[in-house]
Amino acid sequence: MKFIKQPWLQILVIGIILFAGAEEALRATGNPNFFPTVIILGASVIPVTFAAYFYKHVKRRELSLPLLTSSFVIGGISGLLIAGFIEFHVAQGVNVFNQFKIGLIEEAVKLIFPFILFVSDRYRHEADGLIFGVAMGMGFAAFETMSYGMMACYQSGGSIDVIWQIFLVRGLVSPAVHASWTGFLCAVIWRERERKAHSSLNFNTNIAFLLVIILHSLWNIINSINAENNTQFALVILGNVVIAAVSVTLLILRYREARKSLLKEQVE
Repeated sequence: MKFIKQPWLQILVIGIILFAGAEEALRATGNPNFFPTVIILGASVIPVTFAAYFYKHVKRRELSLPLLTSSFVIGGISGLLIAGFIEFHVAQGVNVFNQFKIGLIEEAVKLIFPFILFVSDRYRHEADGLIFGVAMGMGFAAFETMSYGMMACYQSGGSIDVIWQIFLVRGLVSPAVHASWTGFLCAVIWRERERKAHSSLNFNTNIAFLLVIILHSLWNIINSINAENNTQFALVILGNVVIAAVSVTLLILRYREARKSLLKEQVE
């Protein structure tokens, strides 16, 4: 019963029920007015659940829910808009070099909102950086998935099955990519400030930033491959699994360290 009372689990269950209801209403009536509801719910249920889980398990008393929501919504939307504007001017075309540029651009802009909170100097614990990074990454992923969902809806003439593919590919894996990359990077930045007691722009943060750019770029490169046979398709799936596993592992390591530090702080 205690597990069922977890807020993140309630969000997940209620979100899935609402999504299933909206999808069924769309299939039954064919009313296009239900498309935005289906897309919003399909793109946001997993990201909101993931952000809520971290807020529940590593938050500090000073960290408010409205601030987390701002990181998710304002940070996510602003990051997506800025990234889209820059990419339009400097990363046209699908090639390896542009995929690395996209990785650099998106990982950089996702730091804008967390950086504002970083320089405010009020939220100084590694757990704060971890939560801000996860919320920012999940917001970015959610609104990006909504954009892809709307585009797929338009291009397919309103095919629900095509939209479902977008949600399965992007929605379910979003915690393993955008949230893991930004959450890990922000946790490292905040941790280095705690350890050094001054600017955290050092070797460790630079390596962390380079690592998430590489993971992001490899993810983009692998998923830009047009698999023409079963072998190529299997390689794409394997590549996704490996990158997701590495990314989630990095996030879990920082999550455990943040929780350990919080428990130590509470005991003292």
